Amino acid sequence: MQQDTPEKGTPEQSTPGEDTSEAPPPTARDARRAGITAFVGTTIEWFDFYIYGAASALVLGKIFFTGIPPAVSTLAAFATFWVGFLARPLGGLIFGHFGDRYGRKKALVTTLTMMGTATFCVGLLPGYAEIGVAAPVLLVVLRMVQGVAMGGEWGGAVLIATEYAPPKRKLLYGAFAQQGSPVGNLLATLSFLGIAQLPDAEFEAWGWRVPFLASAVLVIVGLFIRLRLAETPEMLAALKRRQTTRLPIKEVLTRYPLLVVLGVFAGTAGVAITYVKTTFALSWATTNLDFDRTSFLTVISLALVVQVVVQPFGAVLATKWPVKKAVLWMLIPEFALLPLMFLLVGTGNFWLAALGMGLATFPHAMYYAALAGILARVFPVEVRYTGMSLSYQLCTTLFAGTAPVVAQYLLTTSGSIWPVVALGLGYTAVTLAGVLPLLTRTAGQPEAIPSRTRQETRS
Repeated sequence: MQQDTPEKGTPEQSTPGEDTSEAPPPTARDARRAGITAFVGTTIEWFDFYIYGAASALVLGKIFFTGIPPAVSTLAAFATFWVGFLARPLGGLIFGHFGDRYGRKKALVTTLTMMGTATFCVGLLPGYAEIGVAAPVLLVVLRMVQGVAMGGEWGGAVLIATEYAPPKRKLLYGAFAQQGSPVGNLLATLSFLGIAQLPDAEFEAWGWRVPFLASAVLVIVGLFIRLRLAETPEMLAALKRRQTTRLPIKEVLTRYPLLVVLGVFAGTAGVAITYVKTTFALSWATTNLDFDRTSFLTVISLALVVQVVVQPFGAVLATKWPVKKAVLWMLIPEFALLPLMFLLVGTGNFWLAALGMGLATFPHAMYYAALAGILARVFPVEVRYTGMSLSYQLCTTLFAGTAPVVAQYLLTTSGSIWPVVALGLGYTAVTLAGVLPLLTRTAGQPEAIPSRTRQETRS
């Protein structure tokens, strides 16, 4: 049975926000530096992850799955896209374990190195015409490495930002790490928008590889920045008290299983709808509608600019208002704006499509900004990396990674876009079903559930 409160008879417990070490508390300058570091690191990681999504929609099916109908090869490419999401919970568990045991910084340096190496290797990988079946096999392996790295990255980056933040501004600082997703996505889309100007033969021969190879430069910059940041104050305090857990995953699953389940549901709209709007919509618009890849990549780019601008306001709203009220105000409009988006894109008109994509970006983008802070306050410091990573990465596997595949399947089998619209609205309903009870259970606990004592956590 889940326990969310300390056992009777245990000594008085400390909360994660208390600084029981001799180190001085972080200054506002330290917090800003940590937030910027989290933002830069996640931007690079997401750029690497998202360029695969754009490539899978535009070209990977032709390069690695030849000799089959185009619709089937696109499905196969989307399936390899999903492989990265299948691997993300494993990454969350591996790096959550080491991040909770030994510190956030070491885990994050490793994830960035793994992601950069795998992405660079995808850019060098020969296609099916050159090495046969080994090509898609190696592609899947590299995508799995990307997934493991991304699974470990997200939770650590959020904690770098929130564990340096002042107690009443953790939701706000969690948005620094979240901002890396739309910026990385925008950079990935712009990189393919530039390469898409090439003739088809050159684009398919070598052009699509350029963003993958160029990512090596960004990774070097990210490592330089990340290595200069110290461990978070809360983790240093836990290490000094020896307040770490030998098996964080066991602690999470035995004490907080319901919170994990609610966390999985709570993340759905924030992570899944964006892949319906970008990866799937890019394939739909360039295959079934009259858009060419350049024009619709431009539409997606404009929507991502909107997301970059409006997303932080979700964290501001959740800081200024009661979080439950802010969540409802952010998510309810999705039920009207997502159907409107598909109607406007379906017209085939560039500006109407851009308008629809931009409007539909507001709800899930603003909610995504607050999501990190919501999950970061759920678990105590000694299992926080593992708990929030497991919740978020299981969500991405079940909902985000499957979104393009399921959406494409619904479109192919029904011949209509409306089942895809229903899928997106279902993601929003699932999110509300998870986040509202999660907020109720953590009400009155502005930072997290209390930590266990040293005597409880050392064994």
